[in-house]
Amino acid sequence: MSSALLREGNTNCGGCGMSIGLRWLDEVFAEQRPYLVIPAACAIVTAGAFPTSSYGVPALASTFASAPAYATGVSAVAELNGEQHPTVCWAGDGGTYDIGMATLSAAAERNEDMLYVCYDNEIYGNTGGQRSSATPAGAVTSTTPGGKLEAKKDILAIMAAHRIPYAATLSIAHRHDFLRKLTIAREMRGFRFLLMLSPCPTGWKASSDESVSLIELAVRSGLFPLYEVFNGTDYVINARPDGTDVAEYLVHQRRYNAVEVGTVRERIAAQWQYLDRMAR
Repeated sequence: MSSALLREGNTNCGGCGMSIGLRWLDEVFAEQRPYLVIPAACAIVTAGAFPTSSYGVPALASTFASAPAYATGVSAVAELNGEQHPTVCWAGDGGTYDIGMATLSAAAERNEDMLYVCYDNEIYGNTGGQRSSATPAGAVTSTTPGGKLEAKKDILAIMAAHRIPYAATLSIAHRHDFLRKLTIAREMRGFRFLLMLSPCPTGWKASSDESVSLIELAVRSGLFPLYEVFNGTDYVINARPDGTDVAEYLVHQRRYNAVEVGTVRERIAAQWQYLDRMAR
């Protein structure tokens, strides 16, 4: 399948959830031809070496910490020029949860007109698979060989606390819901934040042909809730756990060889108690 946004022949790894997300972004934004702002991440390696690019739209490479600041300028200039090109930040968890948190929060607080999409592979996937604050507790990475001790940061709750117009989670196993949320974000103005759980077969120690099924298991088990938040206060749950045991998700990834399944189940239960309270 050819895409105007992501061209064939790119260097993305097989099974990378980011590639699916980029193609679906293209489906929803094809008529607007978005401007991409990408910090240091696998996504900027995707572009390839100058003067060619695997992106079919303008893509600006930012410093690791500053994608929202760069995007603020891009969005402001586009508005001044009367252009109808939306600005999209496309960033990994390292540039979102950690290094880029200050500029992310600042742009959200100012309600800058941009769509920020975090493709969360739960590691610093482009530099050796180190842990990030998006890495789940118990997961083995190159810097947590015994498993990460701390729980994963709840980035969506943080963004919702900024009272931005729209924040939501995305699943590559739920295409209709994914496209629907992108469409909602496209039609809005102000700061919009979307979080996509993005499989990294190398870092997750999983088979590349299981990426979509892994995300389906993450949603069905309740580990990765599908929900959206309007204006920071109105929570809407889009899919509930169906009784699938999270062990079915964990067993397909060698990064979880030493994890305590019972502890993961407890964290999922606590997370859903919180979401159910917020959605009332």
